[in-house]
Amino acid sequence: MKKAKLIGMLTAIVLSIIVILQNTQPVGIRFLFIKITMSNAIWLGLTLLIGILIGILVSVITSSSRKTIKK
Repeated sequence: MKKAKLIGMLTAIVLSIIVILQNTQPVGIRFLFIKITMSNAIWLGLTLLIGILIGILVSVITSSSRKTIKK
């Protein structure tokens, strides 16, 4: 089971890197009243990082709530 998780994570990382490196053209992003122009690769990398951080945060919150329920 551990080996399958490792293979899945490595596959996801490699595919993410391929997608990010293939999208290097500049793109305009509008957030509320701010417009930012940046490389699409940077934008994809930032959204990937934010998604990973949210996943870790949710995992920590749910695991801590499970510990309090078991007590």
